[in-house]
Amino acid sequence: LEGEYKIDKRMRLVSSILRAGDRAGEYLALNEIAINRAALARMISLKTWVDGVYVNTFRADGLVIATPTGSTAYSLASQGPIMQPRTPAFLITPICPHTLTNRPLVVPAESTVEVLLSSKQAREEKVYLTVDGQIGLPLQHGDRLRICRAARDIKLVQPMERDYYQVLRTKLGWGIK
Repeated sequence: LEGEYKIDKRMRLVSSILRAGDRAGEYLALNEIAINRAALARMISLKTWVDGVYVNTFRADGLVIATPTGSTAYSLASQGPIMQPRTPAFLITPICPHTLTNRPLVVPAESTVEVLLSSKQAREEKVYLTVDGQIGLPLQHGDRLRICRAARDIKLVQPMERDYYQVLRTKLGWGIK
């Protein structure tokens, strides 16, 4: 880049798995943390809280908790909104919810989201935690996930001429006839 660059800070998420009250792992994500089922025929139930306040029990194929960077990935494919990368918030997007009234939520970046895998089917079927589409971990009935902003953002080196909206236009085919 010959010194012609800018530094772009992006928030990350950290997810902790709590199993029977003990920490069973911690994972960092730049794009998203997803909880999804392996089987095609059944939905899962995911009790969800934001900052200790009950929000909803999502009955869906899964749930995506995404950063603004990840808003154009799995969350967008699940009908979530697009967020500008510097937006200090993250998304909670149900995957194929089994009711039309479950909509994506935008929550402040300082929030802590907790999700309890409450499906009885989780005892019989496989449910996974997927981190940035790369790491897949099996979950168990009663597992609780705690998701919040990571302590440190990631810094990306970007060419000076990189324009976020031009990238969106190209990536999403906006304005093409």
